Amino acid sequence: MHKVLIENSGHTFDVRPSQTVLEAAIEVGINLPYGCRNGACGACKGKVLSGKVMHDDFQSSALTEAEQTAGLALFCCARPLEDLVIECRQIDQRAGIKPRILPVRVQHKELLTHDVMVLHLQLPAGEPLTFMAGQYIEFLLKDGRRRAFSIANAPHEAGFLQLHIRKIDGGQFTAEVFDAMPVKTILRIEAPLGSFYLREDSEKPIIMLAGGTGFAPIKGMLEHMLYNQIQRPVWLYRGARQVEDLYMDDLCQRWASFTPTLRYIPVISDGREADGWTGRRGLAHAAVLQDHADLVGFEVYACGAPGMIDIAKLTFCAQGLPEDAFFSDAFTFAPK
Repeated sequence: MHKVLIENSGHTFDVRPSQTVLEAAIEVGINLPYGCRNGACGACKGKVLSGKVMHDDFQSSALTEAEQTAGLALFCCARPLEDLVIECRQIDQRAGIKPRILPVRVQHKELLTHDVMVLHLQLPAGEPLTFMAGQYIEFLLKDGRRRAFSIANAPHEAGFLQLHIRKIDGGQFTAEVFDAMPVKTILRIEAPLGSFYLREDSEKPIIMLAGGTGFAPIKGMLEHMLYNQIQRPVWLYRGARQVEDLYMDDLCQRWASFTPTLRYIPVISDGREADGWTGRRGLAHAAVLQDHADLVGFEVYACGAPGMIDIAKLTFCAQGLPEDAFFSDAFTFAPK
């Protein structure tokens, strides 16, 4: 067992040989930032000031060779080889909800498009799940695999969870959900997970950027804001390839129609001229840049494919957004 000291906070915790730095921190309620937990998104990146770590497999885009040489590590897949002193951001203690494992029952399946399904999960009676709007769950499958999906409803809706699941070509779990999983199936989940959640201690205006089913956690955040009458100005940008991919568009339109502080901007990237679309075309992050010449006073919540997240952060920060005001969750897929 090795000891870890977080230099900038003074917190210490022990890491067993079977654990990564992040797993050990979560276990004792120390809230490090993280997203995918599989070395793909880079949200858990921090600096090793002393000591050595060994990394499990990770994607080079999340941690470059130059960053490793500079002492950076991905704590979701870094295992200590000796005692460590590290430097990293910590999350507001209000988000320190310890994940737990519990059963859920498939209550309802609703097909929205040819490849997007809403999955409604019933939680055990008398066991509501406490979570922050924007966090995610992981299914614990019988063969040891895990599959992560964002929670698409707000925390006040106790008793059930809503997930937005896109069918992935060659994806074993999503194919099962779409084609074989009956209603009333019992599954096991671990939840809540992730450091992508609405920061309520700020009054800054918000830009929300959602690509595809990255709309799921954004939807949870917006419903939480509406329920709690949080009246910060919000610009919601949604990106989709085709008009038919813009699921729940009518819901967003209704929100914008009765919420003076919410503007909704859907953007289609690959639509055909014959599709009848009269709204914005192009890339959603580019629409943000076109509409906001100076982002210095904003907070951004972005969720979608890693490429979208990377270019959004790079270009938004170049346009004045403080780096610590960019909150994101990059959707990565398990190997086929």
